Amino acid sequence: MPTLLPTFVVVFMVALAVSMAIIPVMIRLAPHIGMIDKPDPRKVHVVPIPRAGGIGIVLGALLPMAIWLPLTDTLLAFYVGSLVLLAFGVWDDIAELGHYVKFIGQFIAAILVVYFGGVVVESFPFMGLEPLSPMIGKPFTVIALVGMINAINHSDGLDGLAGGESLMSLAGMLYLATQASGTEATVLAVAVMGGVFGFLRFNSHPARVFMGDGGSQFLGFSLGVLAVLLTQQVNTALSPALPLLLLGLPIADILMVFWKRARAGGSWFKATKNHVHHRLLELGFHHYESVTIIYTVQALMVLAAVAMPYVADAALVAIYLALCLLVFVFLERAERRSWRVHAAVGVAGGVMRNVQYLCETPLTRNAPAVFVTLAVSIFMLIGAFGIQRVPADMTLVAAVLAVALLVRLVLGYRVWFLMLRLLVFTAVALVVYLVNTYPQSWYAALDTTGYVFFAALALALAIGIRLAERDSFRVTPLDYLVVLIVVALAMLPEKDLAATGMLGMALQAIVLFYGAELAMRKMRNRWNLFTGATLFSLGVIAVRGLWI
Repeated sequence: MPTLLPTFVVVFMVALAVSMAIIPVMIRLAPHIGMIDKPDPRKVHVVPIPRAGGIGIVLGALLPMAIWLPLTDTLLAFYVGSLVLLAFGVWDDIAELGHYVKFIGQFIAAILVVYFGGVVVESFPFMGLEPLSPMIGKPFTVIALVGMINAINHSDGLDGLAGGESLMSLAGMLYLATQASGTEATVLAVAVMGGVFGFLRFNSHPARVFMGDGGSQFLGFSLGVLAVLLTQQVNTALSPALPLLLLGLPIADILMVFWKRARAGGSWFKATKNHVHHRLLELGFHHYESVTIIYTVQALMVLAAVAMPYVADAALVAIYLALCLLVFVFLERAERRSWRVHAAVGVAGGVMRNVQYLCETPLTRNAPAVFVTLAVSIFMLIGAFGIQRVPADMTLVAAVLAVALLVRLVLGYRVWFLMLRLLVFTAVALVVYLVNTYPQSWYAALDTTGYVFFAALALALAIGIRLAERDSFRVTPLDYLVVLIVVALAMLPEKDLAATGMLGMALQAIVLFYGAELAMRKMRNRWNLFTGATLFSLGVIAVRGLWI
């Protein structure tokens, strides 16, 4: 397993880079092709928002999978099913399809992976070792997958919500898959995580783009397929009840919504504001507070699954029901008592206004971005010389990237297809991988300095992004999500991801990708310190690869 970890890191970074490169292009194209989510009384946002982010998620995930995984019947069915869902999702994002038309695409995707890909539920909670008959197992799996697709689709109601919930579920399944050496499931989880992480950069509140049905249906499909693969094929010793905790709150949420709609005598599929996130907003919680509360519940469920993968079915179901009951009892009691949070504004409001005023000064607003630009540029330059050797395939990649970036910088938007972000993110990923895999002795000795460097860069980056978005110093759900994932990864046993360098490379890539994004946004001219340093670094790597 350890020998495959560099591949997983590269898969994650490529998925992240592709997603972050495609989404800004789709944001610009969305108004021209009708992929705009307009406000209405049922929705939270009050201005039209592009809903084209799902294209970046899907392509970001599928591209590295197709490159690094050998084609199997399961993967072929997954690819085709994902593209079917993307097609129907994009169609719906443009033309507002009815529920029954969307069901056609969902059932096509589910039937493909079940009947042609072999993704089938064969063991069921409380049935012991007695396998389900295929006559029951296959139709059940199809219905379960369609249910999960709709669970994530319906949870996509607040900025960052569906993506963050999915990311936590994927992280839990990734860990369990690595424990069982399930390469196919691991790469699938890593690739989808990279695509989602790239999307969340543009979807944190206030969102610049929504994932739309094209993204939410793909995420529900991926989570459902992974849950079945993990418990039914990769490690059959896992409890078949484990997917309840791994998939978490979206399942309980959609079931509760359906129950409320049915009790009210309405249609199951008529949109209402009965979801957990809607109810939290009605209680007076701010947008980011509602998302953070749901993240916390989802994190508890996923952590319980990771901590107790072999516990008896009854215990896992009891834990899941207890956590769900805690959420819904709180909501019911608060609603009946007309309880509202933030009923009064005190001294804190004045303090935050003063902090925001200080943040608006030119020096305060520009200093973090300047520091980030310098830091990322320095990393690229030092990294180019900190590599002991460059493999032949990486030499070719560096040379191609250098030529493409040079053409893009010289000709500008006349060669729009050579997207600047994609080239830059790929270059950053290349340097991170090479300098961590083949470091010079002097570079390897900079461990302590490296920790200080990335800590300072991350701090400046967090402040710079907040100021750039005129969002004061408020902690956002994306910040909270990153902290959750980092803490969870850091707690892994030493023999796992942390010891192999995967954690370090992944964190470096995330920080540098965000740094590159901020640097490019702040630099008005395409020829600037950062793009120049990136181009020079690629040239150095290509030349050193040929000579060394």
